[in-house]
Amino acid sequence: MSNRAKLSQHTGILLERARRFGISDEALLACIATGETAPLQVAVAQYYSYDEFISYAHIHKERLEDAVRFGYQMKFNTPGGVQQWLRERFELEVEVDFKAFTGRVDQVTLSNEQLRLLSETLADNWVILEDGIALERERTSSDNSCVAEPRSLMLIIRSEHKA
Repeated sequence: MSNRAKLSQHTGILLERARRFGISDEALLACIATGETAPLQVAVAQYYSYDEFISYAHIHKERLEDAVRFGYQMKFNTPGGVQQWLRERFELEVEVDFKAFTGRVDQVTLSNEQLRLLSETLADNWVILEDGIALERERTSSDNSCVAEPRSLMLIIRSEHKA
């Protein structure tokens, strides 16, 4: 997990939003290589401009390419950013698919594969709890197919979690 490309929360959300709008990893890699934003326009909205994504790609091309190819971990997450990432990556909506509170996101229902991806991607300033017990991220990244699905989780800012 520590070898994964580190991205800002905003860059991670832009990457997942592009994927949600049907932009393939091959198309993303082409945009990173050429600096072309036209293929990304389908995902543009009020708070989602891909000019910053391409500017970041000019400076951190290899890091962004690795993130697309092999996955990434966000450097830091805010509560609102976690909610946005869940929306873009898993199409989960606040107050429909999970509850949001100050410093935590509750009743997030994920499959084992979704949990694996979340645990690899979520910044270290968050803890994932199941039945009130903190999950070890390294263990969620390994095969946990024997654990019943779906899994109801709580995500909480590390400073709020009392070990």
